[in-house]
Amino acid sequence: MFGRVIATGACACVAFVAWVANAQDFDRARSRIGFELQTRWGQRLEGVFPDFEGDVEVLPDGRHRVRMTLRTASVEIIGHPNYTSFSRGDGFFAAERYPQVSFLSDPYPVALLRQGGPLHGVLEMHGVRRRQAFTIAPTPMECARPAYDCDLQVEGSVRRGDYGIDAWQIAVRDRVRFLLRVRLGEARG
Repeated sequence: MFGRVIATGACACVAFVAWVANAQDFDRARSRIGFELQTRWGQRLEGVFPDFEGDVEVLPDGRHRVRMTLRTASVEIIGHPNYTSFSRGDGFFAAERYPQVSFLSDPYPVALLRQGGPLHGVLEMHGVRRRQAFTIAPTPMECARPAYDCDLQVEGSVRRGDYGIDAWQIAVRDRVRFLLRVRLGEARG
């Protein structure tokens, strides 16, 4: 019995080491996680999440899975300090109560990075988890290694009302358009 426990623990350690060796972190210096809001008067507001983490896991079957966490207390509306305070406050991201937005993709083939297409997964925001799809733009042919040698561009829009973020509906439209420019660091391990 004791031998089985040790063997099981050893297998778990080997699996964890293999996972870590096959994970690539987002390069925080060269990646940008942003979004756009639009007011009812046509003004476009550009926001960013300067504090984020992300990685891409290579699964045993060769497919990949991305995981990302955005810290809501860091959100900034560029050039608008009042909107920045509003977006961190209770009426929008409620950063004290909901400190992060997270996304976990479904497994996807690595060819998606070259060809582009939908990236499906679960987005959690404001305590609500929903299936969501974002679109990866095709990578230019001259880019030898997508997300390493060139930016991986991802975008998608969500309805903030679907996540219980419904304050200021009179002033700010319901759609939030996420715009990501991602680069990966080298594999950990």
